[in-house]
Amino acid sequence: MPDRKFYEAPIDDYLPQNGNRGYRVSRYELDLQYKVASNRLAGRAAITAVVTEPRPRFALDLSQALSVTKVNVNGAKAAKFAHQRGKLTIAPAQRVPAGGVLQVSVHYAGTPKPIRGPWGNVGWEELTAGALVASQPNGAASWFPCDDHPSSKASYRIAVSTDSPFFVLANGTAVRKQAKAGQTTWVYEQNEPMSSYLATVQIGRYVRHRMDSPSDGPGAVPMSAVLPQRLRSRFDYDFGRQPAMLSIFTELFGPYPFADYTVVITEDELEIPIEAQGISIFGSNHCDGRRGAERLVAHELAHQWFGNSVTLQRWRDIWLHEGFACYAEWLWSERAGGPTAEQLARAARHNLSREPQSIVLADPGPAQMFDDRVYKRGALTLHTLRIELGDAKFFELLRTWTTAHRYGSVTTADFTDLAGHFTALPLTPLWDQWLYQRALPELPPLRRG
Repeated sequence: MPDRKFYEAPIDDYLPQNGNRGYRVSRYELDLQYKVASNRLAGRAAITAVVTEPRPRFALDLSQALSVTKVNVNGAKAAKFAHQRGKLTIAPAQRVPAGGVLQVSVHYAGTPKPIRGPWGNVGWEELTAGALVASQPNGAASWFPCDDHPSSKASYRIAVSTDSPFFVLANGTAVRKQAKAGQTTWVYEQNEPMSSYLATVQIGRYVRHRMDSPSDGPGAVPMSAVLPQRLRSRFDYDFGRQPAMLSIFTELFGPYPFADYTVVITEDELEIPIEAQGISIFGSNHCDGRRGAERLVAHELAHQWFGNSVTLQRWRDIWLHEGFACYAEWLWSERAGGPTAEQLARAARHNLSREPQSIVLADPGPAQMFDDRVYKRGALTLHTLRIELGDAKFFELLRTWTTAHRYGSVTTADFTDLAGHFTALPLTPLWDQWLYQRALPELPPLRRG
């Protein structure tokens, strides 16, 4: 007889098949072997979790493109498992009590491919010579078994062995590199909690280039690029102002939340850049020698604060990522001598007024959560709040937000409640108009003095 408690309401209505109940992951240790020529991946995932509710079975998200050969639980002999419809269901030999440790080891292999969804293909993607991982929102299961929901954060160790000519980058700090018999193993340690969709592996014929830090003193953030050698001169110009961006964003948003920051430029062209924790991935087309993608450089860097450190608890709150990163583009323009945020906001509001008014920002629906109107309307909401609070209080709010929720999970209500502490005036009309109504509000006049 099926266990009724296993079949429950989805954790997130936007991705009802993703995420799992009964445990909380604290650690992933991934040991991967990848053959570039055949796009063949073999792996062992060691997952450490704490049980929150005793139950006879636990589930992990894992693509059907990967075949599971063995599962062990808490050091016991092979556990019973089933792998169907993107769920790896595991039955421990002995029931684990609430508060008990759940240690799962999964051996698997296959030809990884992206997961198809309403937002296109996401996850592990084969390149002309190498691979990339871009998992937002639900592609992590394309390459490792996981609790694939953004509110589930854990530390990671990612080890990848592949052919020696190829460079491998993953999240966190490189702790070991060892070459043997034509293969090189690269090991990275990601200590800060990370959502599964932000975990990444980048493989290509790359070289690493260290960038100058905005300062050499205490707290300086190491910055680097991983890219094809042929793009180095273009990169130096196109991304040359990135250290200044980091300095300005640190001033406006608070301390950079991770140990370092790396930009990847792939040999292939990419439709859009992609954020990962501590890493941003751009296509060769974004390195044009004309700074044609500089607003996107600012956007992806801002995601390290808004999205990667402070992460939404449910996908309906995507404006907390994309609206903030879009507004960071305008802030960079303002500080770099381009159009001001005020000018860009007025232009964006005019352009939005010509679009269908079918978006509710605080709940746009899964089909529209990556719609450009969410990005722009989110940025306009922040600009309206900035006018209401004034610059001093607005940026104090942003710094408080990134500090109070560093490495945490948040909702829209968390932000609106916090903002209320920075003014004696009621903000409910602002939130009602911008977050919960479809009609596009007018921007308030800019206050002087």
